[in-house]
Amino acid sequence: MNKHDLHSFIADKLPNIRQIAAAKHGKVVYTDTFNGYQPDDNVHIASVTKSILSILIGIAIDQGMIASVDQKVMEFFPEYGIKRGEKTIQQVSLSHLMTMTAPYKFKSEPWTKICTTGDWAIAALDCLGGRAGMTGEMRYTTLGIQILSGILAQASHMSTLDFANTHLFQPLGIAPRTSCFVNNKEEHLEFVTSKSPKGNWWLSDPGGTPAAGFGLCLSAEEMCRIGQLCLNQGVFNNRTIVSADWISQMVTPRVKGGERFHHMQYGYLWWVLDEKGSIYSAIGDSGNVIYVNANENLVVSITSVFKPKVLDRIDFITKYIEPYIMHLEN
Repeated sequence: MNKHDLHSFIADKLPNIRQIAAAKHGKVVYTDTFNGYQPDDNVHIASVTKSILSILIGIAIDQGMIASVDQKVMEFFPEYGIKRGEKTIQQVSLSHLMTMTAPYKFKSEPWTKICTTGDWAIAALDCLGGRAGMTGEMRYTTLGIQILSGILAQASHMSTLDFANTHLFQPLGIAPRTSCFVNNKEEHLEFVTSKSPKGNWWLSDPGGTPAAGFGLCLSAEEMCRIGQLCLNQGVFNNRTIVSADWISQMVTPRVKGGERFHHMQYGYLWWVLDEKGSIYSAIGDSGNVIYVNANENLVVSITSVFKPKVLDRIDFITKYIEPYIMHLEN
């Protein structure tokens, strides 16, 4: 396939894709846009946000703001009133949150309960724990890990947004993000489902704390830089932004997802696609992806507008994008 054929195939078969960027050996070798999008337009990248938050947690650990992933969650919220007899919540560590093995009292994501409060992290804390105790079971959640955004703010004495802008986005040459707010369910739905380009936004609670599990808006080229940072073991433009040790920990397989997630391995908020942790990905709803293949020194990023149950993007990358990039080298 040449670039024209690949573009036509994507436009026809995968019409919600808006941008693709790929870098090989640290150099951007392929970009494309669709449906009127420009390279610097932003898309809501959904759960790819989670993986970027993992990098931020790693930076905070590197800087000694957080002791380790074994630190207990409740150490960061000393004023939180734990209910009498509630023991499970006191056992939960950052590691449990980041591997999606933390226990919660809800059966399904409590969007209304959490997103209509003034502080989403505290509302998520209210849902943490439960009578079942620490089961070790993987319970993938978008709202439960909001606690991590609160922890980052508490540990750094900065807003999570300022921390991200200062310690990650600015060093990568990514424009600062600003808080985006929604006032009701309808505005929330519009933010998630709208096909229009977004601003330099990160959806936040009324207090300005960004969502940990979704809500960040980036372009594919910006996502590619984040993937390149990971591929380079935390270094970008000869500057260490996050330690190689954290990158290694982040993509070490720790728990396996169920059938819903094709039994993929999970590290610290990253999906791990091989046992050695050399191929891994940030995966968001609708087919938003940062794909890193260290074996081939390759990063591929894709932005996509809302479409439910898109589960084919890794297969698409390995079947079409990787061979195309390899062909460019020949």
